[in-house]
Amino acid sequence: MKFCKPKPKSILSLDIGTKRIGLAYCDPLCITSNILPAVKRFENNQEIKIIRNYINKFNLNGFIVGIPLDEEGQMTPQAIDCKNYGQLLSNELKLPFSYVNEHSSTWESSERFGIKKDKSGLIDSFSAKIILEQWIEEGPELEEFAVKRQIKY
Repeated sequence: MKFCKPKPKSILSLDIGTKRIGLAYCDPLCITSNILPAVKRFENNQEIKIIRNYINKFNLNGFIVGIPLDEEGQMTPQAIDCKNYGQLLSNELKLPFSYVNEHSSTWESSERFGIKKDKSGLIDSFSAKIILEQWIEEGPELEEFAVKRQIKY
């Protein structure tokens, strides 16, 4: 699926894992992207309060969720979890969002930023930064999925 470069806006990027969620955000002009501390995932989704606090603190207007598709572009079990979490966040935060194919973002952040055997969540947040940079260049616009509430993958 081919998208156009999105309009600049300040957004939050999430790299969702089973234990942690890496976070990064950009300024309203999409010039700089910064990482935030990764948050631990809880069974009762308490981490949404932390995510909401970051959105309020940095005045973010939407979010993107990385979807780890396989090499053929098909959904993986982790991609399904990420998709479901994105819907949950959208329902809780009432913000526009979109999905970005994040195939190999963890490997890329390990190579690009030299992070090896990380248990702190730093690699997760750098992966969220890579997902964000990809979104800035390729899109899709957040409203595309916020209105339809579905994923096209």
